Amino acid sequence: MTTIYYGECSLDTQRYYLATTDAGLCFVGSPDQSLTEIDHFIAVDQLVLDQARLAPFVTAIQTYWTGQTTNWSVPIDLIGGTDLQRQVWTALQTIPYGQTRDYSQIAQQIGRPTAIRAVASAIGRNPLLLLIPCHRVLRKDGALGGYRGGLALKRQLLELEQNPHH
Repeated sequence: MTTIYYGECSLDTQRYYLATTDAGLCFVGSPDQSLTEIDHFIAVDQLVLDQARLAPFVTAIQTYWTGQTTNWSVPIDLIGGTDLQRQVWTALQTIPYGQTRDYSQIAQQIGRPTAIRAVASAIGRNPLLLLIPCHRVLRKDGALGGYRGGLALKRQLLELEQNPHH
């Protein structure tokens, strides 16, 4: 039975729930959503409030949010997902800060060039908003596409990464 510890992180006026295992951060919620959102991403056995345990992750996210860092140095723990989803999430982590890719490029990167819809679906199931940079994936025509955190947040993150010291 895996114990998952959770806490909150505030960015500007929005609240994000975070969750971690002993191995690393496993979930970042959407802005201002309830903690029950975690159930859509991870099978939770035991959920324990422990804000102190989440403190290093909160700090990392806040320094990214303010443009003070461009990479993540905190451990993550991908405890959910199918093999394909994990392949996609791993591929997303290779997109450099400030750059974007399209869905077909990710499909090619994982060796499944015709699986564009499956790749898009896997991106939508990303449990680690912000840390696994699904916001860096655009449609082939350059349009934003979808984003679990909302298109306004996706646009804001892309702008932050284009101008990190705003």
